Amino acid sequence: MRILNHDDVLAALTGGSIYACGGGGFYEHGLAMGHAAITINKVKLVSLDELNDDDIVITAAAIGAPGGTTDWEMTGRDYIKAAQLLIDHYDGKIVGFVAGQNGKSSSTNGWLPAAALDLVVVDALGDIRAHPSGKFGNFGLTSDEHYETIEAASGGKRETGSHLELVIKGKPEKTSEVLRKASDLSGGFFASARNPLSVKFLKKNAVVGGYTLAIELGEAVLKAQPDGPEAVLAAILKQTGGEIVGKGKVTENTVAYSEEGTYDVGYINVETKKGHDLKAYAANEFMALERDGERVGNYPDVITIFDAKTMQPLTTSEISVGQKVIVFRIDRSKFPLSAGVFERANYPEIEAALGIDIYKYVFSK
Repeated sequence: MRILNHDDVLAALTGGSIYACGGGGFYEHGLAMGHAAITINKVKLVSLDELNDDDIVITAAAIGAPGGTTDWEMTGRDYIKAAQLLIDHYDGKIVGFVAGQNGKSSSTNGWLPAAALDLVVVDALGDIRAHPSGKFGNFGLTSDEHYETIEAASGGKRETGSHLELVIKGKPEKTSEVLRKASDLSGGFFASARNPLSVKFLKKNAVVGGYTLAIELGEAVLKAQPDGPEAVLAAILKQTGGEIVGKGKVTENTVAYSEEGTYDVGYINVETKKGHDLKAYAANEFMALERDGERVGNYPDVITIFDAKTMQPLTTSEISVGQKVIVFRIDRSKFPLSAGVFERANYPEIEAALGIDIYKYVFSK
């Protein structure tokens, strides 16, 4: 067991911001939730091996389009309320929380409800990197005919009448779609708790140790920061085994919120040298990367764009035309994958939103 502290909050979100892949929530929101958690109680991070195989764990996640283009409100009590709603409607004992992904705020998603309800944070994730739909963080359950989930959510501005609270039961493929639509109605981003699962199941299907990977990456970045951006880049490359795909100037950013699909959808075009371009396709997060029309990166690879001057990982809404950037990638072979990556049913709506193939490149190697 590890008692998380303020340094861990900063490290988790610093590393999580790289795994955010252009989305993954909001950094300041993650800081606020993480610091609040460790202020009200001890936040206990435990490994799966410290729990019994039949212990039940749930996923804490934020749902919606994280580009900052919608009128959303999600407070700490929404994370707690969503978890409490699920616990109240579940016939069994919950021992702790995992997160669906790493990200700018999602790396601390489970910390506050764990602290408030005196439960634990479990060192496992639905995905090492951020992804556009909860289906990818469902541990391969999207099309499981036998598993019925329970999901709860809370969020939205009360003063405008957009606040929603709901509990839903059903097959993950359908409940995920309902919560995304509800997120849109609440303002575009809200808190959820979902998927009661056994520790035994998570050992086989989750990214085991996913929180620790983000914290260790963040620690390496924070240690290098006093020596400047070049030292930060060197630390990231060493820690992750990633690569620089290209450096250049942003010439287009078409990413915008699509109410029809409830995603931030579009692409970032980077001119790396005259007549040559990198195009990063985003559905909330970067899902594909092309060089002069040739696919050179594809989910579940980590695809991140950094500001070239500061080495800050950028969300899609922070990328401006004319900005000098570094396009970075970690090949999927460099980190553990969850079962959700392998499910074909997770991909069609994202492919339709972007108008490109993704799944056929997932296992092309």
